[in-house]
Amino acid sequence: MKTSQFVRLFTIVLIALCGLGPLSAQNTAPFEGFDDYVNRSMKEWEIPGMAVAIVKDDKVVFAKGYGVRDISKPAPVDEHTLFAIGSSSKAFTAASLAILMDEGKLKWDDPVTKYLPGFQLYDPYVTREMTVRDLLTHRIGLERGDQIWYATPYSREEILRRIRYLPPSSSMRSKFGYQNIMFLAAGQIVPSVTGKSWDDFVAERIFAPLGMKESDTTIRALARSNDVASPHVKVDDKVQTVPWRNIDNISPAGSINSNVVDMAQWVRLQLGKGKYGGKQVISEAAIKEMQTPQTIIRIEGLYPIMYPDAHFLNYGMGWFLSDFRGRKLVEHGGAIDGMRALVAMIPEKNVGVVILTNLNGTVLPQFLAYRIFDSYLGEQPTDWAADGFKKIKAAEAQAKAAAAKADAARVLGTKPSLDLKDYAGKYRSDIYGDVEVKFTGGNLTIGFGPNYDGALEHRNFDTFRVTWKDPVLGKGLIRFDLDTKGKPASLDLGIMGAFKRVP
Repeated sequence: MKTSQFVRLFTIVLIALCGLGPLSAQNTAPFEGFDDYVNRSMKEWEIPGMAVAIVKDDKVVFAKGYGVRDISKPAPVDEHTLFAIGSSSKAFTAASLAILMDEGKLKWDDPVTKYLPGFQLYDPYVTREMTVRDLLTHRIGLERGDQIWYATPYSREEILRRIRYLPPSSSMRSKFGYQNIMFLAAGQIVPSVTGKSWDDFVAERIFAPLGMKESDTTIRALARSNDVASPHVKVDDKVQTVPWRNIDNISPAGSINSNVVDMAQWVRLQLGKGKYGGKQVISEAAIKEMQTPQTIIRIEGLYPIMYPDAHFLNYGMGWFLSDFRGRKLVEHGGAIDGMRALVAMIPEKNVGVVILTNLNGTVLPQFLAYRIFDSYLGEQPTDWAADGFKKIKAAEAQAKAAAAKADAARVLGTKPSLDLKDYAGKYRSDIYGDVEVKFTGGNLTIGFGPNYDGALEHRNFDTFRVTWKDPVLGKGLIRFDLDTKGKPASLDLGIMGAFKRVP
């Protein structure tokens, strides 16, 4: 027997012992015509591949793949195909700290500096008062600052050092503000307390007890599998593949790669109030606390589309909390380059779903989960996927119209204040590092770290449009500001703010 065959046989036996049972015997679709509904929705939303698992009453009653792993190849998605789960990883970080709390090694309301002595934010008061709970609840009042880690060479330690320069966007605990880097800080508490990396701790204390043999915390592990989905993005309305991006530097916020069979075991643990296979992996009290509202979220922007049945929306610790059809909904999506995931549960009915896809930015998983829940709640079914598609397309059209209007408002017939070569040079930000503008072959280019590399074209005055070579990064605007002598003093990179010219 080949090694791969033995591993697959061992996995099947392990799953059976854990309560899943043979997939062929358990694969009961949640409603008649489910496969057709999924395939039709995938076609409408242009999703190459998807996998779905459903847990009911501590059993995996459905696990199946749809479509293809790569749009240019025929290999199908199955229940073992690996996808990135993105920010659905955050609940694993919260759970890791919950395990340490159960062992008496920390408390939710301990100050962060007790475990990370070098941790420092822009505001000394926030640095002093921030608690472990704050790290997990998106309420500290910081800008996202994702460009500190996204596609940069910075280590976890360097990212946390640079966060001290990121200015606040609101006062502490006054509003919801999604913040990946605080989950990195939460993850770094693990090695501070245990001496083990976050990755090793998650593998030993969560993956192993749940039998999540095919899951890992880094794309470097994907080479061990021959059943891996390719990431896809839409560029100029055409779906294409893109490379997997290494995000090990922000792992506690979103680096886990898994499949629906493994993730179904995670759902069983959550619905089982921390118990799995007769063993209490996490205390019931900790599970309850993580699924208790901590931060209020206003239902505005895209939230009314994403949560059309919700009367309230909150964040717990690693989980979004809302209501659906009058029941509590516990869920968290995940998105990283070319992938979109969802883990969602209705604890009152002891039912949960895992949906993994290989298309950047799609929100079909949210609406498909609603349709599945309808079938288990005995509700009159709504075609959430079709309704959601119309609303999302309308929102996209509105955004495109606003962008076109802004572009049309630019002043025509202008030229740069300086010769193009005079804009060339190095520009520096304490937060993000160095950006270099080069003048080559009569044109300007810009580079930032190992991944940001783009061409500049004049838009108006001293503003240029950048087209990044990486299709995931798209396009943006860059503005040069001149000093009193008419020389470039800084450049503004939009959400990254100003970079000062290095003499």
